[in-house]
Amino acid sequence: MNKEKIDIEKLPVINVGMVGHIDHGKTTLLQALSGKFADQHSEELKRGITIKLGYADIVLKKNKNEYSISDGEPVRYITFVDVPGHEMLMATMLSGAAMIDVAILVVAANEGIKPQTKEHLIALQAKNIKNIIIVQNKIDLVSKEEAVKRYKEIKAFVKGTVAENSIIIPVSAQQKININKIYEALADIKVPDRKDSGEPSFIIARSFDINRPGTSINDLHGGILGGALRQGVLKIGDEIEIKPGLAIKEKDRVRYETVKTKITSLHRGSYSINQAVPGGSLAIETSLDMFFTKSDKLSGCVAGLVGKVPEITYSLKVKATHFKEVLGLDGHVGVDDFRPGETLMLSVNTSVTIGKVIRVKDGVIEFQLNIPVVPFLEANVGIARNINGHWRLVGFGEIV
Repeated sequence: MNKEKIDIEKLPVINVGMVGHIDHGKTTLLQALSGKFADQHSEELKRGITIKLGYADIVLKKNKNEYSISDGEPVRYITFVDVPGHEMLMATMLSGAAMIDVAILVVAANEGIKPQTKEHLIALQAKNIKNIIIVQNKIDLVSKEEAVKRYKEIKAFVKGTVAENSIIIPVSAQQKININKIYEALADIKVPDRKDSGEPSFIIARSFDINRPGTSINDLHGGILGGALRQGVLKIGDEIEIKPGLAIKEKDRVRYETVKTKITSLHRGSYSINQAVPGGSLAIETSLDMFFTKSDKLSGCVAGLVGKVPEITYSLKVKATHFKEVLGLDGHVGVDDFRPGETLMLSVNTSVTIGKVIRVKDGVIEFQLNIPVVPFLEANVGIARNINGHWRLVGFGEIV
């Protein structure tokens, strides 16, 4: 079935995050799952509407009892979000986690559990991601005995966590072994209940310009917003506003100016759609001059219908819990209680801000923020503390 004949607006959608330690094979696994080469997803070679929204999108098909992307009846549309594995990119990881329904946690069979594996798992908990598929990759590089040993280590590692009952699939992404088992696991995931009603709120993970240098004025595309729709419905032609918007420097102060624009086209991965409902990653082409969206100028913002987006705030109350120890480090480092006066990094929606703790009472922390956010009640917040020069995830909470 050709892409043109598939109406993806009628298919259930899930957004899958690829997470795990750096060099454990996420990129190769994604190539095996999507049937696309990594270069096709790079900014240098792919100047299209899907640029920077994640590695790939697929239509999962079923033929009798077999799942694939090549043959059968379309049953599910799946978009993938790349989540960095390096410790220095935890803020980006948390922003990506805000968009996903399902996580594929990749663990290399020849290396096993690494510090960032632990940190990514706890980040999924912080962002309330409960659907987790564990892939034990690179089984072609180890003996059967070592693979079994690593499998038992993974089972011990996830015991007592959100991934305790997650399926563990032995895979060789390089040799394309057991890729069909991942398709089956993705098909078995229950599609989350989507909130189509209510005012639409779109969290922006990326903003960029897709025009090639030298493009004629008549062929120029407006600025692109990439992210996920939390609730509601957006349609081509809708007038939207973006908050906090553009940061305007005035002398020694920064103020934020709401941006207003119009939706000119909507895209899920490589498919054009007429209207967007929650689920999966989404690209919105706007009537904005590309200057306003290039280089992620609007990433971390929230978009919605004009006059319907909540006001930005520089203060935030979060009902918070901290972990017993810092993950992502070698050795045991305990996590102290949150205390007034300290500065913490907060991941809110797809934005990252720094907050000074004003007071702590009955598990609720009141923050004064240096960069404003758009607050949604009960939204998940990741909390990180600066430890030895690096921001480390130490807790999570929800906005109250």
